[in-house]
Amino acid sequence: MSIQILGANGQPLAQDTAHRGASLSARELSSWLPSLGSADTDLLDELPTLVARSRDLVRNNGIAAGAIQTLVDNVVGTGLRLSALPDYKALGRDKEWADEWSRKTEALWRSWTETTDCDAAQGLTFAGLTAQVFRSGLINGEALALPLWIKDRPGQFSTAIQLVETDRLSNPSGKIDSKTLRGGIEVDRYGAPQAYWISKRHPGDRFLSISMEMEKWQRVSIRTQFGRQRVIHIHDKERTGQNRGKPILSAIMPLFKMLDHYERSELQASVVNAMIAAFIETPLDGESISELFGGSSEDYMAARNEWQVKLQGGAVIPIFPGDKLAPFTPSRPNAAYGTFVENILRHIGTGLNLPFELLMKDFSKTNYSSARAALMEAWRFFMGRRQWLATYWARPVYELWLEEAINKDLIEAPGFYDNKALWTRCKWIGPGRGWIDPVKEAQASKIRMEIGLSTLEDECAIQGLDWEEVLEQRAREQTKMQELGLPLPCLDPSTNNNSSEADNENSGSRYFCESLFWASQPKQAAKT
Repeated sequence: MSIQILGANGQPLAQDTAHRGASLSARELSSWLPSLGSADTDLLDELPTLVARSRDLVRNNGIAAGAIQTLVDNVVGTGLRLSALPDYKALGRDKEWADEWSRKTEALWRSWTETTDCDAAQGLTFAGLTAQVFRSGLINGEALALPLWIKDRPGQFSTAIQLVETDRLSNPSGKIDSKTLRGGIEVDRYGAPQAYWISKRHPGDRFLSISMEMEKWQRVSIRTQFGRQRVIHIHDKERTGQNRGKPILSAIMPLFKMLDHYERSELQASVVNAMIAAFIETPLDGESISELFGGSSEDYMAARNEWQVKLQGGAVIPIFPGDKLAPFTPSRPNAAYGTFVENILRHIGTGLNLPFELLMKDFSKTNYSSARAALMEAWRFFMGRRQWLATYWARPVYELWLEEAINKDLIEAPGFYDNKALWTRCKWIGPGRGWIDPVKEAQASKIRMEIGLSTLEDECAIQGLDWEEVLEQRAREQTKMQELGLPLPCLDPSTNNNSSEADNENSGSRYFCESLFWASQPKQAAKT
C-alpha cells in the first residue's frame, strides 16, 4: 500500500511506500521505472543488439577478449575427458564387469572424438567442438548443434555434430512471437521445445556482394519419431519461460564502453602533452611590436617563423631580447588514472565472476593467501560452468554416440532403451586446477587421502588426470627402471622411516608419490 503525505508546498513530507526501493517520489528513484515483462519479452527484441555488441567487444577490446579466453581455458582447456560410470548395481552387474565395460567404451569414444570424424564439417575434434560451443555460450549467450547421421563417411561411426550459428535460429518469414513460437523455437503448453526453425543461410550473408537465393527456413523437430535427439540447444535459463540465452557481457557492456572511451581520451591527452616541451614568453604586446618595427610587425613575425631551436641534452637556447623560456608541466597522465581504472576493472571482473588478478593476469600486488582465496573462488565458478557444459552438451553427445555403438554391436548393453540413464551415467574430467605451492598442496592431498576425506581418483581429477592411467603409467615406469637397474624415485614408504626432516625439504612430492604407492597396492598389503 502506498501512502503519500504532502506539505503546503506540495512536496511529500513522509515516505510514500513501505519499501524505500519502491518509492516513486524519492529523487534518486523517481526516474527509475524499468519495464516488468516476461523472460522472453525482456530479452528477445534486444537479443540481436546484445549479441552484436558482445561480439564487437571481444573483437576490439583486449580485456574482454582475454576474459573470454581465460574462461575457455579454465573450463574447457584441452577438452573434457570421458569417464564412463555405468550404474552396475542397478544393472545387476559387479564392479569388475563395470570396469571392463568402461575401458572398452572409453577406448571407442576416443577413437571417434580424437579425430575430426565427430564434426560434420570435419574441421574440429570433440575438444575443438566443445571449446567452440562454450565460447559461443559466453559471447552469444547460447550455442546450437545438430546431430546428423552421415552414412558415407570413411570412419566407423555415422554420428556427426554440426554446429550452427545461433543467428540462424529465428521465426520463419519474420513471424512475430506468439504463445507457441518464441525466437524461432516452437514450444508446447508446458514450455518444452518441440521444433527449431533454422534459416538455410546466415542473415548477415545479405551483406556479401554475391547474389543470394530467397531466404528459407527448415523446421527441425527436437527428436525423431523413435526418440533420437536432433537438436542440442545450450543456454542458461535465468528465468522461468526463457527460451534463448544472453551474452555473459550483457550487464557490463556500458562499463566496458565507457572505460574504453576514457582510456582513449587519456592516451590522446598524454600524447598531446608529451609533444609540448616548453613555452617561450615575450613581454611585448601587439602595439609595442608595431611601434618597434615602424607600425608593422610582419618583420618580427617573419624572424620568429625562421627561428628554429632543437631541444636536446646540454643545449644552449638563444632567445629574442626580453623573452623568457617557461617550462611546461603536463597534467597527463592523471595521477589517479591507475586507481580509477583498477576500480572499474574490479567491477567488470565481478560481472564476469573473475577475480581482478585473473582478469588482468596480474598477481604483483597479491600475497599467497589472497591469491589462493581468489583462485579458489574462481574455481568454484569454473567447476559450475564445467558441470553445466558436461550436462547439456557433452553427455547428450555421448548418449547419441553410445546408442550407435550399441546398435552396431560394438558395445554390449542389453535393455539400453529401458535403462538409458543407467547406461549413460558418466563423469567428465577437465583441465587441472594447477598448484600455487606444489609442496604444501601435495602434503594437503596426502592428508586428505589419509584421513578419508578424498580418494586418489578425486585428487587426480583435480589435476585433470585419470587415476587409473596414472597408476598404469607409474607401474610401467617402475618396471622399466628395474629392468635398467635404475633407482626408483618413489620408494616403498615402509623402507623410508629413518629419513630425517632435514633431508626432506621436498617432502611434498614424496608424500604424493607415497599416496600413489599405497593406492596401487592390494588392500591386504595396504593394511599391513
